[in-house]
Amino acid sequence: MVAGRGAELLRSGTSSGRATFLELFFDLAFVVALTRVSQRFADLGSDTGWTLVAGLGRTLLLFLALWLIWSHTTWITSRYEPERSIIQAVVVGTMFAALVMAVTLPRAMEERALPFAVAYLLVMVVRPLAVAAALRGHPRRLVPFRLAAWAVVAAPFWLVGALGPDQLRLPLWAAALAVDYVAWALGWPLPWLGAAAVGRWRIAGEHLAERHQQMFLIALGETIIVIAAVFSGTSYSSVRAAAFTVAFIISVLLWRLYFYRAGRLLAEVLSRARMPGQLGAASVRTHALIVLSVLVTAASYELVITDPYGSLRPTWLLFVVGGPVLFLAARVWLEYQVFGRISWSRMIGLVVLLLATPVLARWSPMVGLSVVAGVLALVALLDAVRGRQRPMEDSASPIGRGTPGTHGSEA
Repeated sequence: MVAGRGAELLRSGTSSGRATFLELFFDLAFVVALTRVSQRFADLGSDTGWTLVAGLGRTLLLFLALWLIWSHTTWITSRYEPERSIIQAVVVGTMFAALVMAVTLPRAMEERALPFAVAYLLVMVVRPLAVAAALRGHPRRLVPFRLAAWAVVAAPFWLVGALGPDQLRLPLWAAALAVDYVAWALGWPLPWLGAAAVGRWRIAGEHLAERHQQMFLIALGETIIVIAAVFSGTSYSSVRAAAFTVAFIISVLLWRLYFYRAGRLLAEVLSRARMPGQLGAASVRTHALIVLSVLVTAASYELVITDPYGSLRPTWLLFVVGGPVLFLAARVWLEYQVFGRISWSRMIGLVVLLLATPVLARWSPMVGLSVVAGVLALVALLDAVRGRQRPMEDSASPIGRGTPGTHGSEA
């Protein structure tokens, strides 16, 4: 380990891999935020054409901004000792900013754009500078400096987009978010300093995996909130009760399909990886898609429970089928990350849903939701049959097998 001032801030080999109570408290802000994202998707149920495309783009952009805040926080608590006062202060400050983003999110692309952008920038600029100051003379201080520098580059796009004409907000914020994500993918390169080798970072792999699992469960919990809130807020009928039941079954199946083997073994894979940073970065991208798919699916619940046998507009089909399709695709990739193979049961479900989409366009929303539930149940059944025929296999991830670098090179 590299000696020097600030070294006490780094995670040691004896640090617990479990998430702290503060981190679980921190997630409560994202319960609110994810609910707002799902509601924005549901509000697009009657839109068509360019209005629908623009609405999807705005909602996706807001989700990706939230995801970047959450995932960066998770990496901080996976690389640094979460019981240290400075790290706890960073988490609490990020939680407040995330809560501001959550409450402004419904109108973040309209009159509440400025507080949303300012809260985002405070996290992206001030937080890494606070971590760098706490690291003092340690070589790792260069990493948060890189983050802050790139966030400053993107800041004018966020601020001009918030203060300028409404029609420029989406393209400017998309450019700003692209800068933030591309910088992360490249390791935040700077002149004379080069890039940070994110794949060689030493992280608490078990902790990072647990945080991803918890965020998936939070997103899944949001679907339960939607099911209950929508059903209790509408007049009772047998068809709405049926839609309520089918929606609940789909959420249970999503839980089953995520955790069956690959989702459950993710912590073990990350803890064994020679380069957990590389596998962790891949897991971040995969779970962004998984969480997004669950939110899209939750939007379909609201649309179908409200009007189970109404005319099936193409927009509804986008949520009813699109959410589960995205989930299965992301889950196939997670299977590869854990076992180094493709999940054929999930591929079968994915193909069946895609082939059934043109047919479902002619039927009611309730029929579409029921078909989705049937396909997901088929995938779960194929998993169960395969599990009885073959013994439980060990993880064999093809990602993160390289030779880990030293702490000096990773910084």
